[in-house]
Amino acid sequence: MASFCSSFTLGLLLSCIFTTLLLCNATIPGHYHNPVHRHRHHPRVASHNYKDALTKSILFFEGQRSGKLPPNQRLNWRRDSGLSDGSALHVDLVGGYYDAGDNVKFGFPMAFTTTMLSWSVIEFGGLMKGELQNAKEAIRWATDYLLKATAHPGTIYVQVGDANSDHACWERPEDMDTPRSVYKIDANNPGSEVAGETAAALAAASLVFRRSDPVYSKLLVRRAMRVFEFADKHRGAYSTGLKKYVCPFYCDYSGYQDELLWGAAWLHKATKNPTYLGYIQTNGRILGAAQFDNTFGWDNKHVGARILLSKAFLVQKLPALHEYKGHSDNFICSILPGSSSTRYTPGGLLFKMNDSNMQYVTSTSFMILAYAKYLTSSHQVVNCGGTTVTPKRLKAIAKRQVDYLLGDNPMKMSYMVGYGPRYPQRIHHRGSSLPCMASHPTKIQCSSGFSVMKSHSPNPNILVGAVIGGPDQNDRFPDDRSDYEQSEPATYINAPLVGALAYLAHSFGQP
Repeated sequence: MASFCSSFTLGLLLSCIFTTLLLCNATIPGHYHNPVHRHRHHPRVASHNYKDALTKSILFFEGQRSGKLPPNQRLNWRRDSGLSDGSALHVDLVGGYYDAGDNVKFGFPMAFTTTMLSWSVIEFGGLMKGELQNAKEAIRWATDYLLKATAHPGTIYVQVGDANSDHACWERPEDMDTPRSVYKIDANNPGSEVAGETAAALAAASLVFRRSDPVYSKLLVRRAMRVFEFADKHRGAYSTGLKKYVCPFYCDYSGYQDELLWGAAWLHKATKNPTYLGYIQTNGRILGAAQFDNTFGWDNKHVGARILLSKAFLVQKLPALHEYKGHSDNFICSILPGSSSTRYTPGGLLFKMNDSNMQYVTSTSFMILAYAKYLTSSHQVVNCGGTTVTPKRLKAIAKRQVDYLLGDNPMKMSYMVGYGPRYPQRIHHRGSSLPCMASHPTKIQCSSGFSVMKSHSPNPNILVGAVIGGPDQNDRFPDDRSDYEQSEPATYINAPLVGALAYLAHSFGQP
């Protein structure tokens, strides 16, 4: 097989694809549409197999792993990669996740991914059944890396890999020979947004492991406290000092104030230390607690902080945070279909922007479901200009968004790879689009892969569970590999979807 694929021309490469499909995807759990479970004791019948989608949404993270892969790796077309990461600065930064379709480890979105995966488990982990352990493993793969990145007090390693050099190549992570440069923040070159998000991630994850691994949980929360102290004491944006390395990829556009509020909110939840409540009460408005914005994602955390803090008032009955119920209600009212503050496509998809819009669909859907849970617990509703919005309506809105993502849309296409009878075939992802190591063990050079990137052949390696950027504002999707805005997956698209799918699977009695 090696000799067959050793001459890397486009013709031979396309011939390899059929062999690759057999060799590289042999042990993947069923990646075609499974029939919906009909739960005989449940009064409703779902149009989608949310349990199958949940399984696949978590499996996706295995395809994004960097480092030494474990024996139980299920996406076996991937191999070890980045085994010398960190050596440029004589530190160990092996592990973690590649954020999307490239081979760079960006600390800012990786930390946000970790926070949202953790929140998914915190709110809906009890409904995940057999997938709970897989979700925890996905979180731990990230936190183990974040612990390495924060091991030296006063320093956080925030990126591995030169993004400009990486993007000039189309090669497998197992082959990458671009500079594995390491970038850091410290007291002289602060980065409150990435430090604040890292603190949030570590704090949230500490709650996930509190019962199953209390020693690890304590390590995470202690590190979170130290990292947050650094973020608050040395204020500044990392995209100032590291602009040419992190921009325009993960530039800080919303400021670092939201991450300080977000980090404090998670530390308050994780520690119950009154110091963090005092910090929130003193600094909340300065940090934008009441600022109007309704876009929640890797850059702007205001909405997430409001929803999280509203739980402390609604569920934990903490009156000091009563104002966050109002802030959260304002968000809910602003994203309802028909609101002048939010666009929806003709087919009904929440639409924020052309580039990776599905990340806002999944994050907003999670926010809506989490808030509906808090409202139900406290027997409350949302009032939008005289219109009462019940938790039941909020759940229906979130379900509609998830159903669109899974195939109920004008294109009749699932935007999750491997789910349903029709899904994207040409996603913008280096490892998925190039022959796997089993079928083509010979190195694929930096520029050689572009012949595949520009081709119309389907990706040979199925990145099961990957959710891509999605359709445009008119519900159109070209399935074009070169269109990264619509065709690229990302870890932070999947992370909040995990929680939403767990809720929906349980709601429809899918075991």
